[in-house]
This record gives sequence, C-alpha cells and structure tokens, in this order.
Amino acid sequence: MTSPRIPLGTSGLQVFPLALGGNVFGWTADQEQSFAVLDAYVAAGGNFIDTADVYSAWVDGNRGGESETVIGDWLASRGNRDDVLVATKAGAHPDHRGLSAGAVKGAVDASLTRLRTDRIDLFYTHFDDESVPVEEIVTTLDQLVKDGKVRHIAASNISPERLRASLDFSEREGLARYVALQPHYNLVSRDTYEGALQDTAAAAGLAAVPYYALASGFLTGKYRPGTPVESARSATAGGHLESERGRKVLAALDRVAGERGAEIATVALAWLAAQPTVAAPIASARTVEQLPALLAVAGLRLTDEEIALLTEASA
Repeated sequence: MTSPRIPLGTSGLQVFPLALGGNVFGWTADQEQSFAVLDAYVAAGGNFIDTADVYSAWVDGNRGGESETVIGDWLASRGNRDDVLVATKAGAHPDHRGLSAGAVKGAVDASLTRLRTDRIDLFYTHFDDESVPVEEIVTTLDQLVKDGKVRHIAASNISPERLRASLDFSEREGLARYVALQPHYNLVSRDTYEGALQDTAAAAGLAAVPYYALASGFLTGKYRPGTPVESARSATAGGHLESERGRKVLAALDRVAGERGAEIATVALAWLAAQPTVAAPIASARTVEQLPALLAVAGLRLTDEEIALLTEASA
C-alpha cells in the first residue's frame, strides 16, 4: 500500500500528511523512546520530521540541539537519510541568536553536524528578527541553498508584512524563495494565522505546516474538568478548559469523534489538515502508543458539515 503524500507548496517535495514533531526528543523522550517513535512513524509511511536547533534549551542541563542530536544518531544508525525529509530551524539557539548572516550560517553548520547529514531539506527562520533587513536574511538563505547545505527555505513566526517583503525581494532578485510557513494554528488558536498571514501564504503558494496542532495536548481530549494530567505541558494545555471556546471545541470534537469512531486527536488534526494552505500539521509523540491517533489523520477526511461544526465551535 502506497503511503499518502501531499505537495509541499512549490518545493516539489512530497510529504506525509503528518509531520512528526521532534521537540520531545531529548526532553520528555529519551533516546530509546525517541528511536522507537521515529521507527514507528517511518514504518507507517511517515517521511517528514520537524525539529529546531533550540530544542530543548529550556530544560535544565540542556544547551539546545538535543533533539537534532537524537535525530542525527537515529539517521546514522538506520542508514535511511534518503528516505526522510528533515526540517529544522535557526534563530533561537543560545549560541546563534537572531537572523544576522553570521548567526544563520553558524546555526546551519552546527545543525548539520548534530544531524550528521550534508543537507537540510527544509530550513526555517524560527522567529523573525526585525533588526535584520529581509534583504540580508534572504540573501544569506539563498547562499545556503547555492552551497547545497539547504534544499528549501521557509519561515515561522513572521508578520504578513515581513513575509510579503521577503517574497517580493526573492522574486525581484531571482533568489531562493520561501516555500512553506510554520504558523501557530489549531482549533483553539486561530487568530494568529487566519486573516492576513493566511492570505499572504495562499497568494504566494506557500504550504502551511502548523505547530501546536494539538494545543500542547489539549486537543487530544485527555484534559477534562477535575482530571489531573501528568505532563510537562499540562499548565499550558489545561488552561484551555477555562475558556468558553475550549469547552465548546471539546464538546464538538467529542461529537464528531463519537460519530466517526475516531480518536479526538485525529479529528482535531483532520480539521486542521482541511484548512486552506495547510499541507501537514505537526504533532509529537513521546511514546509509540501515542502515535496511532496522530497517524490516522492520513485516512480521515471530514465532511463539510463536520468541518463547519468544529469551525463554529472554535469561532
């Protein structure tokens, strides 16, 4: 059986409908757990792994790069580099902050070393750095593509105005152009992406690869009133229960999931996958047992009525 593939914007890359988030690798998942999750994801047809050079510098004793190191060791041990697409990001690592030419070049070389590879398939600017002109950022990224260190470039956490200016400069000068955008976007967090940013992405043919696709776990349905959850992200996820939007979304997800015989997380991802510009939501799994509900998004297509129900609940 052939695994489903989605075009990633204008890049020519074909990706599995779920990107596997690497933020937990080297944080809440040790190397053994991480390898098991990566193995299971690929065995199910997955080919799109997302990480960042800063993962997981926020943990005591970590410096950033732990996730990339785990993924690099896994790629080397499995000998499957040509079978997967690796996306990483630069701009937030403690040793390479910002998007100056020097910071970006240093970040890429460090990422390549940790990933134990000669190229990054999709390279994001993690957070826009408005102290650096878009002309400098794009020119630096273009050189990385020319050098063969990066295949395609993308942006995350950027304003519509800076995104448009970057695209215009690329087109005017004939330089490498963003092919994807990684926004914060899910059923309970729609305001950042929908509107001008989504419109800019659509007009430019960019693919959206949303992060926090499950709202730090809230959209898995495990957070309920009076039910404690042991998780490093429980404070963030549990906070959605306090909002009317969060409670309405949970009720709508319960209804659709019950009628379709699907996991709540699968339905939440399927809603996201059905939105304009979205190619592949990002979701992470700490254990192999958490993967099936995420992978199932590849086979669940919601009806127009179900999409409308969830959209209204999350308004």
